[in-house]
Amino acid sequence: MDKYQNPIIKGFNPDPSICRVGDDFYLVTSTFEFFPGVPIYHSRNLVEWELINYCLTEDSQLNLENCGCSKGIFAPTIRYHDGTFFMITTNVSHGGNFVVHTKDIRGKWSEPHWIDHVGIDPSLLFDDDGKVYYCGTALDERGKQGIALFEINPFTGEKLSRTEIISYGAGGKHPEAPHLYKVNGYYYLMIAEGGTEYGHMETIFRSRSPWGPYEPCPHNPILSHKDFMGSPIQATGHADLVEDAAGNWWLVCLAIRPLPTTLLHNLGRETFLAPVRWDEDGWPVVGDHGRIALDMEAELPAALTGQPVKVDFTDDFDHDVLDLEWNFVRNPRRENYSLTAKKGYLRLSAGAETLNDYHPTFVGIRQKEFELEACTKLLVEHMAEGQQAGISAYYNMHYHYDLYVTQEAGQHYVVLAKKVHDIYHIAEKRPIDFSGEIELQIETGRDDYLFKYRLDGEWITLGTGKTAGLCTEGTMMMTFTGVYLGLFASRGEAYFDYFTVKQLT
Repeated sequence: MDKYQNPIIKGFNPDPSICRVGDDFYLVTSTFEFFPGVPIYHSRNLVEWELINYCLTEDSQLNLENCGCSKGIFAPTIRYHDGTFFMITTNVSHGGNFVVHTKDIRGKWSEPHWIDHVGIDPSLLFDDDGKVYYCGTALDERGKQGIALFEINPFTGEKLSRTEIISYGAGGKHPEAPHLYKVNGYYYLMIAEGGTEYGHMETIFRSRSPWGPYEPCPHNPILSHKDFMGSPIQATGHADLVEDAAGNWWLVCLAIRPLPTTLLHNLGRETFLAPVRWDEDGWPVVGDHGRIALDMEAELPAALTGQPVKVDFTDDFDHDVLDLEWNFVRNPRRENYSLTAKKGYLRLSAGAETLNDYHPTFVGIRQKEFELEACTKLLVEHMAEGQQAGISAYYNMHYHYDLYVTQEAGQHYVVLAKKVHDIYHIAEKRPIDFSGEIELQIETGRDDYLFKYRLDGEWITLGTGKTAGLCTEGTMMMTFTGVYLGLFASRGEAYFDYFTVKQLT
């Protein structure tokens, strides 16, 4: 038996979907208002994952213009059939449901093919008779949410049959995230219910026909921590199943790691793994009878390399393109970002937009652990009046903590500013003798974020910000993302020499 640790993909990586091609596994997750859309991870052992690409890399594929916080791209599904990969998802802000495809998982995907169906969380089943089924959420004539099914052409998005509601779930609220599988002559319909918060759960049903009727599993829910509040893992659900080459089954799901002694989380919904066995009656049993743990044992499909899940990150900006880890907020203004203007630096050139706006000049990576140290060196050759440039702990446009340098009336200042709900205020502001270079640091923690700067010599603490201010449960609208650590500029041009993230514990 192999020992492994959850989560298998840390930081904001919700709604995982997985497929296998030979000995290779590919997994995608939701991205909401962040760009590029739908990261693709690769693994051979299901535990150690490498980010290899994104499905949606062009503005023509992904329109996030002025989309709301936690809108944009909802839950994707990835499937492979007869030499082609398919990814189906919903842009809830622009256009609805669509499918893209490629033969090269590391290359460019097709333009979107739009689907005439209202709902979210679409999935595909390629049946052995050549038919392809779409299943996703829908409202019936009474306005009740259920799971809809119809035949589809996955290359064009064209509907090929009537639409039917095939399930309303097992009684939990918000039946969603359906996946349909064919196993041993049965069609298994797996659904997330209970909402994606602390009542989250996964249920499953089966039928001899894709159209139903579906009988429920007698031990539903097959996955849930809703009655396991002592666990450091909560909100388990939104799962997908995959079979490895040896015939063993696995489940990937989202879950959260709450801050200690709270019901708050700031890292986002992450991706977890559990082994699955089938009981004598043909029903799946997930993990420890529906529960999972941070440390688990199972016979993995390939040997572990012994390398820990990647948390540390370094970018010296010595390459012609940004590392795949970097994300933008909505569609970036590409002219605002340059790696060639000054060799070994990232140049940010910004107008009046700030982190409070829909399209800030900002680039960030996911915060993957509670206790990290993020550092950068900032170079500003000619700072303009009112210019800002620095480092941020960014949840969304309404929730972020920013450490930056600015100039006012000829005096330079290092500033800690906070945006929480509808209040943006300067928490700390200190005059500095700025000669053009400064190092900035954010130390993340379970209780506080700590903000420091260094002109020369020792690090100087400027101030702190409560971690609770960047948590999903405290936002003024329903949100589904997690904290990013990154670089920003406003009203001028700034150069960043490096960006590093190191795990502290």
